Amino acid sequence: MRAPLLILVTSLLAAPLAASDAFDHSYQSYQTLLSAIVRGPLVDYAVLVSRRHDLVRAADDFAASPADVERRWTRPERIAFWINAYNLFTLQAVADRYPIRAGWFTRFPRDSIRQIDGVWTDRRFTAASRQLSLDDIEHRILRPEFHDARVHFAINCASVSCPPLREEPYVATRLDAQLDDAARRYLASPLGLRTTGLTLSVSSILKWYGDDFISGFAGAIAGKRPVTERAILAVIAAYGPPAAQQVARSPAARVRFLTYDWSLNDSAR
Repeated sequence: MRAPLLILVTSLLAAPLAASDAFDHSYQSYQTLLSAIVRGPLVDYAVLVSRRHDLVRAADDFAASPADVERRWTRPERIAFWINAYNLFTLQAVADRYPIRAGWFTRFPRDSIRQIDGVWTDRRFTAASRQLSLDDIEHRILRPEFHDARVHFAINCASVSCPPLREEPYVATRLDAQLDDAARRYLASPLGLRTTGLTLSVSSILKWYGDDFISGFAGAIAGKRPVTERAILAVIAAYGPPAAQQVARSPAARVRFLTYDWSLNDSAR
């Protein structure tokens, strides 16, 4: 009886791995959705609402992901998964309230994602057998677990000033190249960076999360500036357009922050 028992135990131990391997790390369902709705730096939310079946199918893939992704998957697979989850769930949150309309007396744009109560903190989405908010994914998984500040150029908050939603999913096999490209694209746009003489006006994202860039970038810029400012300059020197890179390396460079536009990144605007 030992041989059948050994086979049974081996099968049971292999089951979680088989489930993990069944996950589509190319994100074909999500790719189908992105191909239908991404319009350059904007999103066609009217089409998104009309393609709800594609949205649900993509969300179901994340809901069916294995519970033990931290143990089973590689670091690039996990980073790609959580970036894609954040971006997909943001689309889902907007689609459920689109068109967004707020009262006249509000300090944010009337069509802003910020008009959706609790959009980042209260609403829960299913991934890796967990019920998670958008803040959980960004501030309790992506930032503290992986310490790769480039994720700030990859996650999309459905606003005009945030880095644009990529037209393809992030995938482990090309993750580094995709994150570098996302940083370059954003800093090449006037919403990410503007250069006027020796003044570099950069997205407020780097003000809010500047500390995340310190460990990976601050050492590349010498001087007595505050360490966060040196990190921001190093990011621009690494990923900004050539003219901005040159300014960032100058001891006389000045850093300013752009006003953030929270208007919905809707192609119908």
